[in-house]
Amino acid sequence: MEGTISRITGPVVVAAGMMGARMYDVVKVGSLGLMGEVIRLEGDMATVQVYEDTSGLAPGEPVLSTGAPLTVELGPGLLSSIYDGVQRPLPVIAETGDFITRGTSVSALDRDRLWSFSPVAAEGAEIHGGDVIGTVPEGQTVVHQIMVPPGVTGVVKTVVLPGDYRIDDCLATLEDGTELTMVQRWPVRIGRPYARKLDPGEPFLTGMRILDTFFPIARGGNAIIPGGFGTGKTVTQQSLAKWADVDIIVYVGCGERGNEMTEVLEEFPSLEDPRTGAPLMDRTVLVANTSNMPVAAREASIYVGVTLAEYYRDMGYNVAMMADSTSRWGEALREVSGRLEEMPGEEGYPAYLATRLASFYERSGRVEALGNGTGDTRVGSVTMVGAVSPPGGDMSEPMTQNSLRVSGAFWALDTSLAHRRHFPAISWLSSYTLYLAQVAPWYEEHVSKEWSSLREQAMKLLQKETELQEIVQLVGPDALPESEKLVLEATRMLREDFLQQFAFDEVDSHCAPAKQFWMLKAILSYYDAAAESLLRGAELQLLLDSPVREEITAMKTRQCSTEDADEIRELALRVPEEVKKAEVA
Repeated sequence: MEGTISRITGPVVVAAGMMGARMYDVVKVGSLGLMGEVIRLEGDMATVQVYEDTSGLAPGEPVLSTGAPLTVELGPGLLSSIYDGVQRPLPVIAETGDFITRGTSVSALDRDRLWSFSPVAAEGAEIHGGDVIGTVPEGQTVVHQIMVPPGVTGVVKTVVLPGDYRIDDCLATLEDGTELTMVQRWPVRIGRPYARKLDPGEPFLTGMRILDTFFPIARGGNAIIPGGFGTGKTVTQQSLAKWADVDIIVYVGCGERGNEMTEVLEEFPSLEDPRTGAPLMDRTVLVANTSNMPVAAREASIYVGVTLAEYYRDMGYNVAMMADSTSRWGEALREVSGRLEEMPGEEGYPAYLATRLASFYERSGRVEALGNGTGDTRVGSVTMVGAVSPPGGDMSEPMTQNSLRVSGAFWALDTSLAHRRHFPAISWLSSYTLYLAQVAPWYEEHVSKEWSSLREQAMKLLQKETELQEIVQLVGPDALPESEKLVLEATRMLREDFLQQFAFDEVDSHCAPAKQFWMLKAILSYYDAAAESLLRGAELQLLLDSPVREEITAMKTRQCSTEDADEIRELALRVPEEVKKAEVA
């Protein structure tokens, strides 16, 4: 089906003669064949958002419909790849020049590379969508499971022998003639199916103490990180990508500045996976869509990223998707909506902004995958962390507020903390999590039964500090009784010795759950013991001068010989005794 350009308004093109076109069909616009997507239909008029620069287009140029929605190619070779917003591999495009030529069409996966395929399916077996027919090693750490596409079912007629094959080679044939290869294609706007969704229970461990202990999220949950310019959204997400306890990372740079995305592209290939020692890129997919790229492609990049994450989830892997930043996606929606002359919502954003955000975040979750894998039930998850960039740090703007309604955790970045070089600059007063009830049983079983009570005590102390600081600003610290001076000292220890981390320190960049617990236990044990000593008439300064204080301060950079952090545990258990020694000194 072919029409012609009738009107051009920035990234939006109106084409006539498109009778029979469908919503979200991909079209080729103009003589250059620019990629676009149908977003409105009225009679034979189709409105198209174009994913490439539309300058130079003229009315009367052809618009050709492909008859299919925007789809991604799924198969071996995705990991360690760097794509643009519509899944074109940037390293391949770079071979033709430093800039992406308009109308460029490149295969997302390498057609010539050979993969070592090991069949699992047997001839005569009945298979269904999601079943695994074989495996392929992808990188040094990931086994790529070749699955039957959803909706396909039949009896296996032939299966190839183990060996090296290209992704388009036929690996198995069904009795109805269907040929199965390593490649699947899936429309990005439709979530991939699964057998059933499971309740969250395991925490999404990040290695950051303020997140894992104070504001944890469940594996398969979602969180947003809002913050103004320079508060550390990108650095926090990069730390999550490196240290999060997941199998696969999908990092989407959605409309961020080119220099920030360049840092990601330069650093990730050189990072070492702390779990395996292999390059971190071996289990990472990057989707780079910077702010100087066409705005319409920002929406495509978000959906491409989540579809890639769902694909590896279906193999039974735990996947983390980082979106940096969803605000740029919202701005793109606002611009396209304005070009369409739609009735604007709050602050000019489209009225359907909340619906689009909800449909995106609901694709996170922990699920039981379709098929039986290699005989066992496969359980995988997609955990989403979306950065939000409110102008001027104004959390009341529509993008932040609508994200709040659908996300399970709110990790609010604080500008004042960032200016004090406190990393991560996440406010313990503004942040919250809705996953506490789901993950607390795991912590109590695998870490300690005291985990919940210690966390609650620490949060109360930090809240008490805020109240005392208001008094201190009015009358000064000397007017406070010694018990409240001790509270201020204990909360300073919590802030500096527990919540603050050194992102580039070999030890402190990541903290295991057991070490987190015993560090918190040591600080709170010091506070409890010191408070008891004050009641017995001890001098506060003697308690503050206790040598154990230096040991507590050095905890964060202390290397532990075991996962149970026995050295920190030993320190936490003898803190009360050390405080008593200081009392009688």
